[in-house]
Amino acid sequence: MADKPGLDRPLPSNRIEEAISQPDCQPRREILPTSRRAPGLAWTLLVVALLAGKYPLRLADLLGSLASHLGGTSAPPAQQIETVLWQLRLPRILAALLVGGALAAAGAAYQGMFRNPLVSPDILGVSAGAGLGAVLGIFLGLPLPWVQLLAFLGGLLAVSLVYLLASRIRRHDPVLVLVLAGVALGTLLGAGISLLKILADPYSQLPSITFWLLGGLNGVGFADLASAAPLMLAGLLPLALLRWRINLLSLSDEEAAALGLNISRIRLLLILSATLMTASAVAITGIIGWIGLVVPHMARLLVGPEFSRLLPASLLLGASFLLLTDTLARTLAGIELPLGILTALIGAPFFLLLLARGGRSA
Repeated sequence: MADKPGLDRPLPSNRIEEAISQPDCQPRREILPTSRRAPGLAWTLLVVALLAGKYPLRLADLLGSLASHLGGTSAPPAQQIETVLWQLRLPRILAALLVGGALAAAGAAYQGMFRNPLVSPDILGVSAGAGLGAVLGIFLGLPLPWVQLLAFLGGLLAVSLVYLLASRIRRHDPVLVLVLAGVALGTLLGAGISLLKILADPYSQLPSITFWLLGGLNGVGFADLASAAPLMLAGLLPLALLRWRINLLSLSDEEAAALGLNISRIRLLLILSATLMTASAVAITGIIGWIGLVVPHMARLLVGPEFSRLLPASLLLGASFLLLTDTLARTLAGIELPLGILTALIGAPFFLLLLARGGRSA
């Protein structure tokens, strides 16, 4: 008898085809039109993000600065232009691309694992745990690096506690227990955040706490990217390596196990990977909602639920969505709008539109 394939051996192609031929795995008809001009639009968005802001720049300023750095001109641009371009906007743009892609990839992984396209990365309490850690750091008057560290550790600790609680309860469906434990713990952590907000100084601490909880990229620098990027990439790597096996999670546990999949190990790897990406993102930007929910759903409508196509689509769409949102946050009003508010204002109506169009096409 042939051995069942493990994590270190690929599944036979006929078994994969059998799994993704199930009704839940069939790609829907494309509802949103794909475009061959997508790379050009992405580059256009990147250029606009570099030029737009409270200190608007011209395309000639950007080209002149690039030429100066590449050695093509002897007349460097003004120091103010150099500072705005490369010390303020470039790290912010890189953070938007990195965080947006990480949150969208984590959302796609969770939605596949829970077999529900309405699941977001914070369902297991990672955002609430990171929020409580950051709020505690601000309340104690710690410097920003310590606040970010507490946020990261708080997110990891919250999900670890949820998984530990779920592993001790074996009388119910494990996925349902994970969700319920995450909701309960998230509510408890939210109560802790509210308590610290009441106890915080209303003039010095409470504004910082409120702004951090609403999310933003204005304080992100190259040092933050250097610490968060490796963790996000480390979380993304298992998703890319296991992309074919994640498709099988759309089946029931019995059917997936019959195809040789170690359900418990795959779920644990997905939870660790998605949590690592989400906690790293929230630690440097605060809580930014809707990306992990809306973007994977939008990607699924574009390319279908097959994870090897869904993952890169979610990464690209998530990065582009957050870059666009951050550019609008810097330019729409006289003050910078928190990203959490803007992503909700954009994401919620767009998500409802996707649901409505998907329902009419069903």
